[in-house]
Amino acid sequence: MNHTVMVGDMKIGADGDMIVTHALGSCLGLVVFDPAVKVGGLLHAMLPLSSINLEKARANPAMFVDTGVPLLFNSLYEKGATKSRLIVKAAGCGNPMGKNEVFKIGERNYTVLKKLLWKNNILLEAEDVGGMASRTIHFDVSSGQVLLSSNGTKQPL
Repeated sequence: MNHTVMVGDMKIGADGDMIVTHALGSCLGLVVFDPAVKVGGLLHAMLPLSSINLEKARANPAMFVDTGVPLLFNSLYEKGATKSRLIVKAAGCGNPMGKNEVFKIGERNYTVLKKLLWKNNILLEAEDVGGMASRTIHFDVSSGQVLLSSNGTKQPL
């Protein structure tokens, strides 16, 4: 089954599923996969901190890195994933407006992600972050393969 993750959204899939998200600019795209139970998820978080709008965070925790990342991991644990087996990959967190982008959303998204992972003793296996290019993630939950499309090229992440 194919799932499309919209901005500020998250999807969990199992063996046989393909999960895709498009247009990762400053947003964080986070893929988490447990190869033993073949369950994985993809988060497309827009903003770093939910404290800017707690009401929106309660209604849609996937919109924010600080609430979306724990939601993704906890949802996978509920499906049988185990922390020690998880493969974690990140993409996005760029500056699509260039170096003069005032709010530095991409950089802040990446900083919040790294802090959350560090506090929970989780390492990124791979990342493709920063820059000005938009990215698309194709995540095959059957194999755990993550393909990243950007500027007309597709490569493994």
